[in-house]
Amino acid sequence: MLWLLRSARVYAPQPLGLCDLLIAGGQILALGDHLPALPSGLPCQEIDLAGARLIPGLIDAHVHLSGGGGEAGPCTRVPPVQLTDLTRAGITTVVGVLGTDGTTRSVADLVARALGLREEGLSAYCYTGAYELPVPTLTGSIRRDIVYVDPIIGVGELAISDHRSSQPTFDEFLRIASDAHVGGLMSGKAGVLHLHLGDGPRGLDLVRRALDHTELPARTFHPTHINRQRRLFDEALDLARRGVTVDVTAFPDEDPGDGLHQVEAIARYLRADLPRERLTCSSDGAGCMPVFGPEGHVIAMDVGRATTLTDTIRGLLEGGVLLRGSLAGLHHQRRAPAPPRQQGQDRPRRRR
Repeated sequence: MLWLLRSARVYAPQPLGLCDLLIAGGQILALGDHLPALPSGLPCQEIDLAGARLIPGLIDAHVHLSGGGGEAGPCTRVPPVQLTDLTRAGITTVVGVLGTDGTTRSVADLVARALGLREEGLSAYCYTGAYELPVPTLTGSIRRDIVYVDPIIGVGELAISDHRSSQPTFDEFLRIASDAHVGGLMSGKAGVLHLHLGDGPRGLDLVRRALDHTELPARTFHPTHINRQRRLFDEALDLARRGVTVDVTAFPDEDPGDGLHQVEAIARYLRADLPRERLTCSSDGAGCMPVFGPEGHVIAMDVGRATTLTDTIRGLLEGGVLLRGSLAGLHHQRRAPAPPRQQGQDRPRRRR
């Protein structure tokens, strides 16, 4: 089947204006201002997009491909992600993670799920490891996992500043970061240490100390959930100035509590005039987003959804943040307000 899309406002990722596109076999065969009609004998479906935006597929750098959760018992394990969970959200490249549970879930399962999604047509990668220490691996070594296992591009998501973390010492943290960095050098991959950030007061202290006292490059570290607290977000901005790439989570809950809604967080980052290539946004798809009581027990939970990425783009556009030059280089025109809080705004924030 051939598809002829008319009058699309195309970003490739630079803005090209209104264009027609001819698509077949999953590829763009032609793109131009006014493509001619095809011969009537060819099977072709023509669709007028009437100026709708057409953008490249999204990259979601934090998804629990084999499922997350389990922090309130086996019945709270989240099912694995399916292909349509991603494609219906416009995601064509995904990076899989393990979370709290590196016991009943494994790196082998995660790699298999990434390979399965590749067979279904997506670009899929993953991290070795989980929240915990010792770091669970496939080959028994972080470096060997990165070098020899094609989908594995780094280590993650290692938990810090969280009561579910294994509380790594500074030396343990450096050893893991070093293995990720050198494994990346040996394999030609990213070699990053993807970090889960909790609500703990230590925040990003381990990363700051690593930059202050070692030769590890700033690009080694990729902390996520930085918008869960305003204090943590400010710490992350300081690290971005030093070369660290930071990740905003598109939480499904409309009330950010003491944190920042992802639309507001991205707008604040842009207003700070920091390098746009050092900011990413991910969905935490299929991840458990629990509410913990005062004694550390789960009292409620939500589940991350890939569709929050497209919701975030919509919110940015509505708030005056325009697509300019590239999707990674959003242009801020005016302050993007956070969505209004709903009734029950003082309830605990459902987040990881």
